[in-house]
Amino acid sequence: MGGAKNCPETPRQKMIGMMYLVLTAMLALNISADIINGYVQVDDSLHATIAQLEKNNNMAYQDFRAALASNPEKTQEWYNRAQRLSAEADTAYSYIQNFKDQLVLMADGVDDEGNYQGKTVRQMKKKDDTNIPHQFGLNEGNGAVLKQKIIDYRESLKEITDGAMNSELDATFCVDSLVNGAGEPISWEEGLFHEMPVCATIAMLTKFQNDIRNEEGNALVWLKRQTDAGDLRVNKLNAYVIPKSDYVIRGARYSAQIILAAIDSTQTPDYYVEGNKLENGTYEVTASGTGVRRFSGQIAYLGNSGQMEYLPFESSYTVGEPSVTISNTDLNIMYRGYDNPFSISVPGISNDKIKVNVTGASMRQQNGKWIIKPGDGVKTVTITVQAELEGRMQTMGSADYRVKALPKPGAYFKSGDKEYSDGNIARGALLNSNATVIASYGPDGLLDLPFQITGFKVRINGILTESSGNRFSKSQMDQLSKLKKGADVIITDIHAKGPDGKDVRLSPVPLSLN
Repeated sequence: MGGAKNCPETPRQKMIGMMYLVLTAMLALNISADIINGYVQVDDSLHATIAQLEKNNNMAYQDFRAALASNPEKTQEWYNRAQRLSAEADTAYSYIQNFKDQLVLMADGVDDEGNYQGKTVRQMKKKDDTNIPHQFGLNEGNGAVLKQKIIDYRESLKEITDGAMNSELDATFCVDSLVNGAGEPISWEEGLFHEMPVCATIAMLTKFQNDIRNEEGNALVWLKRQTDAGDLRVNKLNAYVIPKSDYVIRGARYSAQIILAAIDSTQTPDYYVEGNKLENGTYEVTASGTGVRRFSGQIAYLGNSGQMEYLPFESSYTVGEPSVTISNTDLNIMYRGYDNPFSISVPGISNDKIKVNVTGASMRQQNGKWIIKPGDGVKTVTITVQAELEGRMQTMGSADYRVKALPKPGAYFKSGDKEYSDGNIARGALLNSNATVIASYGPDGLLDLPFQITGFKVRINGILTESSGNRFSKSQMDQLSKLKKGADVIITDIHAKGPDGKDVRLSPVPLSLN
């Protein structure tokens, strides 16, 4: 068996992390059926991987038991550590499984037979509920407990492996604070549970279970290596394909290291993929198309009999479309003549490596956002995002936005904290010297934009007078003060100027003195 890996991040961890970030970032736009299906596929893939990892780990434990029986003096210490490793891994894995079961129970309840445990994302009914993860993980504090369990497992593995896997474990089980799309720091728990659909949270929890079993296997490799220190065992051989990442963006490079787990130090095996001999055991190909790409090959080595022997292997990687997150911080459309603020990011790519282009609008950056202002007469604005990958710019995606004129606001008479669009008004409110006429989208409006009242007219007992600005004139106040109960006051011909600089005429505000 081989030793612990030199890279600080496991290959499958990188793949799952990238897939999770891509799917999560797309949630900023909409939780569509395709997004939900993406999490179903991720969860399915993880369960398949976990099953294989558990199979491999069980075989490694069997090897330890056999080694202990044949040579207890040499193996006892490492066997004891392996037993502790097994207990720690099972405890952490079971805790996360129970955590997932509780989320499923809160989402779907029990089935007709009273069962809820062991459901995968595919088997769930309410996959898109975003309240349950927040309630169970954050409000009830279970996220903090989960974080501590992961830390405890990480630190236990560090002790078991004498610190040999510290950097790898720190990378795999990193629970440090995160940064959201707006560049704001958030806790690890918020990143996992805040406004996340339950299917995403459960898929991520399955990823943690995958990490637990994967690092358990890596620790077993390290422990077994200690029992074999100074020995060369070639009676049992395994082939492994170790990719830098299982998830590749179309146009990027897929790279994998193919190794023989145990070899004779006097010879170097030959590696073949699809009949082609590899240099230094590295398989590299330009990803094309999308979906799962499978490949197979064999390792040729000189056996104990002196004859060449061949060990077959097979593996796969996933090619995904480039993706980008583009979210309008106000609405899902743009407004003509208005500075529309956008947050734009690409999962896994720093902002300094992102380039944004727009057609049909001007653009500038301000306070971490892209400010986009459509031109006159433009009906559609296209945003295209590129990112620097492997030293070259690659288009990650684009989005079209419809351009509309700013909607006309409503007119209100504001006195104190109350706004009147019509109806009865008390004398004190009507004669308030600080009262103003305002333009607003109201308490339920989607926008909150500054409109300036440029003038209006007032009909008092049938007499129409004009006022500039947004307040009653002194003469109008004198007339209003003489009104009796039941008198009608109509504010009409109201004009306002919006942020687009255009003058709009607003609906009248009819009031009655009570």
